[in-house]
Amino acid sequence: MKKVLVGVIVLSVAILIFIKLNVGSSNRSVPGIPAPTQTAATGSTSFEKDGYKITIDYKAAYTVEALVLSSRKYSPIDIDGKLMPKDVALGWGTVAEYNDRINFHWRQSGRWYFWKVNSYSELSPVGNESDVGRQSANNHLVPSNDEIRKQIAKIKTGDHVIITGYLVDIRAEKDNGDYKIWKTSTSREDVGGGSCEIIYVTGIQIL
Repeated sequence: MKKVLVGVIVLSVAILIFIKLNVGSSNRSVPGIPAPTQTAATGSTSFEKDGYKITIDYKAAYTVEALVLSSRKYSPIDIDGKLMPKDVALGWGTVAEYNDRINFHWRQSGRWYFWKVNSYSELSPVGNESDVGRQSANNHLVPSNDEIRKQIAKIKTGDHVIITGYLVDIRAEKDNGDYKIWKTSTSREDVGGGSCEIIYVTGIQIL
């Protein structure tokens, strides 16, 4: 009986460690993170993938240091998932600083991110709803190579990251005329449809 109990305890601890290492904590805070920076950029890159000609147009060079508030992996069953295998909801400024003291509920679904609090009075250290929107964003991550793809796969909720690359528009077109278009936001002020950043990732640091 004791051996069975010890085995259960060891298994439980192993599961908790696995969850901690692979899922991360949603209530971590990191103070002093500045707002993302961007500068004008031009140029493009193109390649073939799954019968599509992919064209990626650079809109701005972009660097974002942030706390990962939520992360979601997408299955590579379609061109969307193959180009953008993971979305991360990122926060900086007072959102990242007070994330452990404000009872935020972050989640992602359908390439969107959502948040709520039990009471809007909790937001006083941050400001108001608009201030949360200006200091957080959902980001579609597009790996620029296989090594970056592996690094993106390692990002989890609670990580403190620096992501560098480009904000991009993407067009995927087949010879038969079928096509898909994704357009990035280039502002931290917008909300709702079209407000997600699409980042063609060239570098990642997990701090």
